[in-house]
Amino acid sequence: MRYRTLDPKLIIDTAERLEGRVAERFPEAGLRGVAAELVSLSRDLAKAAKALETPIWWLRGLIIAAVVVGALIFLFVGTILPLIHISQADDAVQSVQGIEATINMMILAVLGFLALIRTEERIKRKQVFRQLHGLRSLIHVIDMHQLTKDPAALSANFKPTAHSPARITNAADLARYLDYCSEMLSITGKIAALFAQSVNDDVVIDGVNDIENLASNLSRKIWQKITLIDAHPAVQQPAPASAPASQAAPIPPRAPKR
Repeated sequence: MRYRTLDPKLIIDTAERLEGRVAERFPEAGLRGVAAELVSLSRDLAKAAKALETPIWWLRGLIIAAVVVGALIFLFVGTILPLIHISQADDAVQSVQGIEATINMMILAVLGFLALIRTEERIKRKQVFRQLHGLRSLIHVIDMHQLTKDPAALSANFKPTAHSPARITNAADLARYLDYCSEMLSITGKIAALFAQSVNDDVVIDGVNDIENLASNLSRKIWQKITLIDAHPAVQQPAPASAPASQAAPIPPRAPKR
């Protein structure tokens, strides 16, 4: 069962390691603060997802009490029109009307009972979407940090303007920066999946899928940039130069002719 469920602790550990890696390579970058916020948010959302696994006991007690009170009221009202009156000709019409009203009341009682049962699902669903809203905002913040990281800045013909943002001109650093952004987006998808694991609700699962699709689409865009960096001539390793004639290996002497 270990690999069939998501472990919130492992997700948090992964986010913390990623924060340390970003801090070591880009200590002055704003991405370091985003990574720290991701760690903080992952801890908060992991606790929120865990809390949603516990039933809302006070609400269930209230539902049971409402059902019991409704049943007692129904039994009390039912004694007003005993079935023995059906056999009397004068009260036949009234008895039919009373039975029709009783059936209608039973239908409404069943619908009300079903609505009370689904109240817990609606409450948890609202809490999940409130948490996912903050996670969606963080995903867009991550995307904003990689927005200006353009592989075109590695070209020798690239000329920045006065309003150009700060660029990373080292190909290896730019690739690592974009890779860190992609890893952050992947972690956000795993955090969202914790809610689908805690709340078995179709609407919640659809909301979690939307978060995962958003993160995957943005990550795909990042990897297109990384592919361009790998294909850029500036990052290709130069071919080793041929050794000068003075450093050439000496030719071994020929064996004397016999």
